[in-house]
Amino acid sequence: MTMGNDPGALASAILKVYESGDIARVDDLISPDLIDHNQPLGTASGIDAVRVLVGAVKEGFSDTRIEEIFQGLTTDGWVVSQWRMTGVHTGDWFGTPATGRSVSFTGIDLWRAADGKMVEVRHAEDLLQLQAQLTA
Repeated sequence: MTMGNDPGALASAILKVYESGDIARVDDLISPDLIDHNQPLGTASGIDAVRVLVGAVKEGFSDTRIEEIFQGLTTDGWVVSQWRMTGVHTGDWFGTPATGRSVSFTGIDLWRAADGKMVEVRHAEDLLQLQAQLTA
């Protein structure tokens, strides 16, 4: 089974994109028509939002590591990935200037694939946990 036919491999590859900051890989993994059910109001949407966030992680953090804690596949084709990101806050993060602090926070992504790319996502990140570490 190739990665394009394996939603779990696609989900893992997306985490690696966030870890590496390789924005160019986004187009290989995610459909241009991505539906994000948790899109913050007033922000970029779809695949553009993914590009913005990958860039923001790269700009805001160094020594970034993303560990996939759990991955499962639902009976209707959704991939569930629980992950933990660690890094050092060395750049701007959505208006919070660099603090030099080490951070660790978790999140869960639910992805649906079609035609070898992710087409739909639901996600939750513990941003309160992250913000507490940045402002403590």
